[in-house]
Amino acid sequence: MSDGIDEEAAWAAVRRRDRAFDGCFVTGVLSTGIYCRPSCAARHPARRNVRFFASGEQARAAGLRACKRCLPDDVARDEAAVRTAIDAIKAGESATLEGLGALTGYSPSHFQRIFKRATGLSPAAYSRSLREERAKEALAGAVTVTDAIYEAGYEAPSRFYAGMKDRMGMTASDWRNGGKGRVIHWANVETTLGTMLVAATEQGVCCLSFNEGEAELRARFPNADLIAGSDQFRDLFERVTQAVEHPGTGSDIPLDVRGTAFQQACWQALREIPPGETRSYGEQAAMLGNPKASRAVGGANGANNIAVLIPCHRVIAADGGLGGYAYGTEIKAELLAREKKSQTGA
Repeated sequence: MSDGIDEEAAWAAVRRRDRAFDGCFVTGVLSTGIYCRPSCAARHPARRNVRFFASGEQARAAGLRACKRCLPDDVARDEAAVRTAIDAIKAGESATLEGLGALTGYSPSHFQRIFKRATGLSPAAYSRSLREERAKEALAGAVTVTDAIYEAGYEAPSRFYAGMKDRMGMTASDWRNGGKGRVIHWANVETTLGTMLVAATEQGVCCLSFNEGEAELRARFPNADLIAGSDQFRDLFERVTQAVEHPGTGSDIPLDVRGTAFQQACWQALREIPPGETRSYGEQAAMLGNPKASRAVGGANGANNIAVLIPCHRVIAADGGLGGYAYGTEIKAELLAREKKSQTGA
């Protein structure tokens, strides 16, 4: 291990040219005397000629020079530009690509790429998520919903209502009252993995778990109106059952999820892991631009109410072990085995 770097994970990132690890370490190639980003497009060196360094400064101290193709020392500039943009967005400035590009000295299209690589969201999506989080905080104490909307930075109530319904599946008043008045239809379905609890609102599936019942569902949604069984949702529940029996399918099933911007970014990253493949918590964190945030990622995964469809089972321990799973490692192992079998055609 070099400077606390997990060399096995680092070499795997280099082999797949994973941009998410750019800035986390540099790859020193002893045979050529250069150091590169993990994502460098140059031909891969032999593993015996590679040494990993925590920074370009350490690589230069070892007598190496920066690659002229991937410009590894520009990563620090990218990170500074993203921090500058985030500060500007939090201060209420416009999140247009043209404005942020001019602020940071990048072209709009290039800045869009580095910002999304670092945060998992576009500048516009990051700004929307920030406003939504501020609105949720304001709603808890505001005298009126309208006061909270303007306090959060929305130009008009219509923008807030549209955003909450599109991304959260809830109106402002629903959120303020902890979901009171929302109707959730649910059922227990027997599957080859055990008894599955599936629940849905008009917007989509809001809960999928195993070996749970009404008591656990009510603990998750204490203020909602729960209705057991419903012909109206039979087709949806059958589609969910098929997705559980054949994990890796069902990507078109509508979901009704609630979470912070970070949680939603984590859940989206889970859905981007190809069926049949796995990632460590650190690798999932790297997908979001911060490989050191593995603990925070684990917490976000644990807050996921929709198993299988948001596939937190695809995240395993760094040593290759299964790690934990809310519904037991036997179910997790079986889900992974079925996905791998499906992808290999076995």
